[in-house]
Amino acid sequence: MKLSVGLKVANNLSLTPQLQQAIRLLQLSSLELEQEIQIQLDSNPLLEKIEDINTTESLSTLEVKESSDLTTELNADHLPNDLPVDTEWDDIYTHQSTALASPEFEEREDNRQIQLSLKEHILEQVNLLHFSNLDKLIAYCIVDSLDDRGFLETTLEDILSAVVGLLHQMESEEEVEEDEVAVVLKHIQRLDPVGVGSRGLAECLKIQLEALNDKTLYLNEAKILLKNYELLISNDLNKLLKQTGLSKDQLQSAVDLLKTLKPYPGLEFDQQESEYQVPDVVVLKKDHHWQVQLNPDVMPKLRINSFYSNMIRRADQSDDNVYLRNQMLEAKNFIKSIDERHKTLLKVSTCIVQHQRAFLEHGPEAMKPLVLRDVAEEVELHESTVSRVTTNKYMLTPRGLFELKYFFSSHVGTTSGGEASSTAIRAMIRKLVSSENPRKPLSDNAIAELLKNDGIEVARRTVAKYRESLHIPSSSERKVLI
Repeated sequence: MKLSVGLKVANNLSLTPQLQQAIRLLQLSSLELEQEIQIQLDSNPLLEKIEDINTTESLSTLEVKESSDLTTELNADHLPNDLPVDTEWDDIYTHQSTALASPEFEEREDNRQIQLSLKEHILEQVNLLHFSNLDKLIAYCIVDSLDDRGFLETTLEDILSAVVGLLHQMESEEEVEEDEVAVVLKHIQRLDPVGVGSRGLAECLKIQLEALNDKTLYLNEAKILLKNYELLISNDLNKLLKQTGLSKDQLQSAVDLLKTLKPYPGLEFDQQESEYQVPDVVVLKKDHHWQVQLNPDVMPKLRINSFYSNMIRRADQSDDNVYLRNQMLEAKNFIKSIDERHKTLLKVSTCIVQHQRAFLEHGPEAMKPLVLRDVAEEVELHESTVSRVTTNKYMLTPRGLFELKYFFSSHVGTTSGGEASSTAIRAMIRKLVSSENPRKPLSDNAIAELLKNDGIEVARRTVAKYRESLHIPSSSERKVLI
């Protein structure tokens, strides 16, 4: 083996730190971008945020006016008894009783509302009942076994075993039987909301019917109807009329009464927080033209701090000067990356609006098929870049707030040789289902035939897939009794 030294020329692609930062900022949402900017402001002294100029000018004008008024009064021949001061005694110190321990700061009323969970709400009512310690222990075990709907997930035997185990841990000699668990469960089922702790939908509705006033119209008919729960669920109208002996009018009134009840009493205590999204892009129509602009509320206004930048000296190689120079370079790169992010977002959003102008004019049924490649080729960017720009970014239109990904969809062929967007087909399916006869709902084959009459060639399984994605039940489940 012979060793030798030589030169080799090759092309190599590497990501610079500035490019990595630009790519990372490109895929951040508005909230994540705000957090990233705050981190940079806290860590880089040469980066600062531009505040509202009008507010600053008004404050400075107010300060000059107050100082001039104070100077005029001090230069007067006769000084007034009460000179103007910056603050009042009561502004700093508030009168508080010395007999009680009081907080350091002024107390303010907390108007925030804290929603209790279902289990906390039930336990508050249990503590108000005249239960013995053993009954409270049983009630705690029952409440702990409730699911999000308010139903009891476990059997009475399991709850009894849990209670016995807790008594054994506490070294208690008390004995408990299954009948005691059933009695405590009946008390819980009558608490608010009525029906909580039920072991099924039929029992939940039955408990709510028993809690109604005896003079409620069609109460007995509803109880009779509930005894034939299986036929009611299967929508077997003929057998239901024959089995219950009710007329169609009575059956309709009983069903209407059942609809007023709460099938899942625990869902109203669901503490899922509403997610509020801030639009990154705003689309408005002015003079018959659609205009696209960035949301100014999420556009940060950054600049280089002039005070620290003037302290940088060219020939100085001290540690402080080198630090300021590096921080200034990072601040400039960060501002440039933010600017490039906004330019790319505006460019892609404008292209999307140009393609989906029919959607803005007429709604989802007019959505045009669009993929990332079409936009990438038009704005001369890579598909991955377009994907990053459209992820977690939202557009505010006259038709609502939509994620940019919403405007991209696959296409389905039409009988005329054209293409139709899958989003438009979903909107058509929803419209057909909403206008159908509830006694004779449309099947997937019928929906496919209606779409074919409109020039859209869609298979039955495709209709079923789109229907399921819209959370629309099948035709047999959509059928109503009367």
